[in-house]
Amino acid sequence: MTLTEPGRLTPVLSDLWGTDRSWTLDVYRKSGGYQAWKTAQGMDPEEIVTIMKDSSLRGRGGAGFPTGLKWSFLPAPDGGPRYLVVNADESEPGACKDIPLMMANPHVLIEGMAITTYAIGGHHAFVYLRGEVVHVYRRLLQAVREAREAGLIGKGVGPNKDYDLEITIHAGAGAYICGEETALLDSLEGRRGQPRLKPPFPAVAGYNARPTVVNNVESIASVPGIISRGADWFKAMGTEKSTGHGIFSLSGHVRNPGQVEAPFGVTMRELLEMTGGMREGHELKFFTPGGSSSPIFTAEHLDVPLDYDSVAASGSMLGTRSLQVFDETTSVVRVIRGWTDFYQHESCGKCTPCREGTYWMRQIMHRLEAGRGVPGDVDLLLEVSANILGRSFCALGDASANPIQSGIKYFREEFEQGYTTPAWELFPYEASALETKAGA
Repeated sequence: MTLTEPGRLTPVLSDLWGTDRSWTLDVYRKSGGYQAWKTAQGMDPEEIVTIMKDSSLRGRGGAGFPTGLKWSFLPAPDGGPRYLVVNADESEPGACKDIPLMMANPHVLIEGMAITTYAIGGHHAFVYLRGEVVHVYRRLLQAVREAREAGLIGKGVGPNKDYDLEITIHAGAGAYICGEETALLDSLEGRRGQPRLKPPFPAVAGYNARPTVVNNVESIASVPGIISRGADWFKAMGTEKSTGHGIFSLSGHVRNPGQVEAPFGVTMRELLEMTGGMREGHELKFFTPGGSSSPIFTAEHLDVPLDYDSVAASGSMLGTRSLQVFDETTSVVRVIRGWTDFYQHESCGKCTPCREGTYWMRQIMHRLEAGRGVPGDVDLLLEVSANILGRSFCALGDASANPIQSGIKYFREEFEQGYTTPAWELFPYEASALETKAGA
């Protein structure tokens, strides 16, 4: 579904999602696909980078760093290879925007990769994909094959038949840590995925120690539209500092969960109205503006504009735009315990704050959920999470601490009830799902 109110947005990334066989090359080309790639090949690479800077497109993977500026960080060409790596390792609990995009319209990603690789002076691009999503892997392979057979990528493409472009689809082994760009690069090179010390940054020493741009799927998929329609067209949507449109993924206790394309600055209240609102007879208790790694929001944040700066000013982060919605029947302790289990399991163990801190937070959360907490556990949780936040080697540690600190901020009494009462007694609606937790 897409937000198409007058003056708001005509679907861009999701314009073909309802079209029969939208993933095929024929359908994509009939809608104007690969015209931007043709236009780009007649441009100077520096001109493309300038257009991307002018558009103010910010990275759609969570950090929100200006995309064109990141491209410009690559050092001057020295005759050696330069690479583009697309981070498609969408693995955070609740995150689901890149996978539907790649399934419904893989060619917009392939076209964006071609333009980006050409703009940075490269000849080889990679998509690093989660190995579990075999259906997406096969679809991307098919799209690459179609593009190669059509002469859009491969050897001797372009108006002068003098540009070579290879695209490789690489399936990872399912480690959340590989969503961090340097761990992803280590995995791509065949090593265990662990974050690297920075600097040097990937722009200087990335894949095989060569200059590399690492961008999110949605960031690269946004490139063809900007090249075709111009930076001003893109900046006319969204807000001044969060330009353009994006895919918001709603899940949980909403009538119609799914993906919504909307301009940045849309509010949670508007998104709920678009998707039919909460379940009948229920009220919103809390939600995540940017996936499980973001500090949670409550009903008081329904009218916060969902753009990078407004969300940050309100105490959270936009992240993956995974809006997980929970009503009053939900135990916040149980939900955050589940997230804590995930982060403890996925910690790579490289740094002590994350390796040890996530373990101890998990133990305390299980005690509180089972009603076996002791006075002082909540303060201990705050102390442990504070010693992880900002002190871990990469952002995974921060991700584990954020929901705990914000959960206690808004629902401390519920956490303290875990000193004496199991969560499934406080929230009997979830009892059936929690019966096996009684002896945890």
